[in-house]
Amino acid sequence: MTLAHTAEAPGEDAPTLLVKIFGKDRPGLTAGLLRTLAGFAVDVVDLEQVVTRGRITLCALVTAPGQGQGQAAGTEGELRATVHSWAESVGLQAEIISGMGDNPARGVGRSHVTVLGNPLTAEVTAAIAARITAAGGNIDRINRLAKYPVTAVEFDVSGVPTEQLRTELATEAAARSVDVAVVASGLQRRAPRLVVMDVDSTLIRDEVIELFAAHAGCEEQVAAVTAAAMRGELDFEESLHARVALLAGLDESVVDKVRAEVTLTPGARTLIRTLKRLGCQVGVVSGGFTQVTDGLQEHLGLDFAAANTLEIVEGKLTGRVTGPIVDRPAKARLLRAFAARAGVPLSRTVAIGDGANDLDMLNAAGLGVAFNAKPLVREAAHTAVTVPFLDTVLYLLGITREEVEAADAQG
Repeated sequence: MTLAHTAEAPGEDAPTLLVKIFGKDRPGLTAGLLRTLAGFAVDVVDLEQVVTRGRITLCALVTAPGQGQGQAAGTEGELRATVHSWAESVGLQAEIISGMGDNPARGVGRSHVTVLGNPLTAEVTAAIAARITAAGGNIDRINRLAKYPVTAVEFDVSGVPTEQLRTELATEAAARSVDVAVVASGLQRRAPRLVVMDVDSTLIRDEVIELFAAHAGCEEQVAAVTAAAMRGELDFEESLHARVALLAGLDESVVDKVRAEVTLTPGARTLIRTLKRLGCQVGVVSGGFTQVTDGLQEHLGLDFAAANTLEIVEGKLTGRVTGPIVDRPAKARLLRAFAARAGVPLSRTVAIGDGANDLDMLNAAGLGVAFNAKPLVREAAHTAVTVPFLDTVLYLLGITREEVEAADAQG
């Protein structure tokens, strides 16, 4: 945890001391160190603390005695002796390093790099860190966002443009089979967003048309066409009409049966619930059918929903759809329309999908996430998530597992 500077930064030629203590953590250590330093009337320039598996590392950058705002009460040598004595009394080790001025300014081009792994190996993490360095970036800070169901760590990086870093790390991520997301740092990261998801095989685990097809006895035939369309091998609109035609004659009562069969992707409720608590708006766009997405919108409290509509005449499915087709270009248009209605700039949008018909939407969004996607989609999207938990997208937005669980406990 880093605190903002609490005093005017000293000049580059002003003497400062880096006071570092480390050892077994327990309550009161930070207050104890600062009380010890207060006796020498120094100013706190920077303060950082990390606790890992019960071991604390606490660093305080302070002005040298006689350089702060208060009246010095001792020499640097006395400060060193006093700090070492205090640290020994509480079972800690101390290190004090003399220097000049504050930390050097962070380089331009600041990004957050989130790495997801299950498990996250040292080899993979080393490769990512090395690629950041090779690109000209500096890792300023590292923080763990989650330890389950995946391990997620975030690197604060400076010194290299975000788009360049994203391109560099995408190559490394693909080679290492690890999920890496790169987003620009800044205030906009904390502003409310619009998140738009595909439905089939993203928000839900199913392909809805295959659920309908199972009731019509043509599931295998429809599944083969669906797979080819999602790989980008078939025109989506033509494939949709071909598959829907096989449903002709089904009784409309099958709609309720299909709704009952739909299974949400693990983490879907957590993702939506957390986003809504953050003031985000959430929508879905689907090449499936309003007969299912309307129910999902009501059940999950979604702000927006758009899909195709199965035509039903005299209680039977006709094998046709009505209205404009929600295909690949339409999904991107709908993302823009939802953003305009939500009052959110396109740069603040997140799109999540798995199929080729999601690509325009993923590329139009400020952050496009390929979720357990086909290879074609993973290669073209901004980032990819290959673990089966939809709420891992929260980590890409800098939200920690602890924050999610704390919000759930309060709720």
